[in-house]
Amino acid sequence: MVLTAFGIIFILSFSVSLLTVPVARWLSFRVGALSTPGGRRHETEPMPRLGGLALFTGFIVAVIASLFLPINRQDPLETTRLAGLIVGVIFCFIFWLLDDIFEFGWLPQASAQIVAALIAVGFKIFIEFFNNPFTGQQTDTWSFAVTIVLTVFWIVMMMNTVNFLDGLDGLAAGVALIAGVMLFLNSAFRVTPAQTSVALLPLAMTGACLGLLMHNFYPAKIYLGGGAPMLGFMLGTLSIIGGAKMATILLVMGLPLMDSAWQVFYRLLRGQNPMRGDRGHLHYRLLDMGILSHRQIVILYYLFCAFFGGLTLLLESRLYKFVAFSAMLMFIAIGLGVLMRLPNQSSSS
Repeated sequence: MVLTAFGIIFILSFSVSLLTVPVARWLSFRVGALSTPGGRRHETEPMPRLGGLALFTGFIVAVIASLFLPINRQDPLETTRLAGLIVGVIFCFIFWLLDDIFEFGWLPQASAQIVAALIAVGFKIFIEFFNNPFTGQQTDTWSFAVTIVLTVFWIVMMMNTVNFLDGLDGLAAGVALIAGVMLFLNSAFRVTPAQTSVALLPLAMTGACLGLLMHNFYPAKIYLGGGAPMLGFMLGTLSIIGGAKMATILLVMGLPLMDSAWQVFYRLLRGQNPMRGDRGHLHYRLLDMGILSHRQIVILYYLFCAFFGGLTLLLESRLYKFVAFSAMLMFIAIGLGVLMRLPNQSSSS
């Protein structure tokens, strides 16, 4: 029954997402949710950007369907947290759907990110402790104030990271798909006892991402648009639900996280708004250098994130995972340092 449940949720989320893409494209043109030609992506014609509709529909339908499957739920707070996940995703979808149409400024968007994170906290989705990689023991439970601050910071950070990552066709959705696969495998087969009901959630996200990718991979027929911060909210909360799996997300998302952190710091040094997008991100710099093609850069990201994410499944020791994470950060820092010294041949507002 377990494998059947996995199959039902994946096929349902994938199918609904895939079938919703044409509707999302039609609606984008209908309401004017289109990218502006000549933007950061250097589009030559307006592109529909309501891809988040397909992602949202596939995910929500599959998650609701999972409630009717005869699967044991081990965590007594799981239903509450599941409700928080659904409410938070709905909030993100509605706000950033409106943003795709009316194009809000950075302050309303930043405020909405905090509200989304507080919704998660209100439904018991929060970080209460860390696993110490040196001792293998859990830290003591923190005060509620510290828990709120850390949880809000983590979720907002993931929302911004995925949003910044959404610069090349298929990049954000593909990396999130890889993260979802790692979270699913961890919950379904890695931990003991298996967290079957929890594993259905990242599986639903994975199927929805794959359905969107069928039309979002280069050359894209639709952009993720406001679905990017919503996808970041999914990743941030799914890494908490069912026990902290933040190490998995950190290893999968290490590259985009480091790139985002560096760009925010660099923009602040230049007196710029850290939330304002430009072509300083790694994926844009690689593309502007002209050495790799659009597809090659995206696939390179996939391989990098999948390799380090896979280490979380292969390495038993938390200390070894910490060493792998540290090595990854050092490798990324050196690479970013070299690339930042090279001239950026393209820029945009």
